[in-house]
Amino acid sequence: MGRRGRADSGRRDGGATLRETNVDYDETIEAMRSRARPGAAEGMKRFGINPEKAIGVPLPELRKIAKRAGTDRALARKLWASGIHDARILASMVEDPERATEAQMDRWVKAFASWDVCDECCMNLFWKTEFAYPKAVEWSRREREFEKRAGFALMAVLAWKDKEAPDARLEAFLPIVEREATDERNFVRKAVNWALRQIGKRNLALNRKAVRTAKRIAKLDSKAARWIARDALRELEGEAVQARLRR
Repeated sequence: MGRRGRADSGRRDGGATLRETNVDYDETIEAMRSRARPGAAEGMKRFGINPEKAIGVPLPELRKIAKRAGTDRALARKLWASGIHDARILASMVEDPERATEAQMDRWVKAFASWDVCDECCMNLFWKTEFAYPKAVEWSRREREFEKRAGFALMAVLAWKDKEAPDARLEAFLPIVEREATDERNFVRKAVNWALRQIGKRNLALNRKAVRTAKRIAKLDSKAARWIARDALRELEGEAVQARLRR
């Protein structure tokens, strides 16, 4: 991929000038197409992924392209606007989390049509923004399946990756997990379960609280709730997790 120099954005944060690289969009798309795996787009259906507008680039290859591109807001905007499945995942990898806006995050979430784009945006970008915690709570109340999934996926990623977060910030998610555990939709219940398990794997104190939450969820009159609780308890009370947390 070629670069067309660097353009100073003129914006400063904390006294440091922020710059945007000008990576060529067309060359980036061509690089993606050259790395596509034959039949991958159709194979995505087996994993419940919407293959519409997908090129079929494996995630490791997208990460290589992202590493070469670096942080590039202009490229991220173009990639997202393309509507191409893989390009939107790549957009989440090259966007600048310090400059992503709340309105931008809401636009992206409303456009989600597949769980993998949802989860990759949460893992690569959203959790690093200043809006992560309030957005996780806000999106958990959304009606549309992938918007709601984003709320719980973001909770899971924060519990996993935000090493500086105090327990109280993550514990505050548990009543929300319990509240939404009766949602029977596949991609919501799996994200609710993911959030519960990640919070419970954080440390012993949160593990005990997550286990208590799971046991209350197990008593709800809901097939989804019983599955969420059973699966979470299997891991959170399991020997492997308990041994790791006690080390």
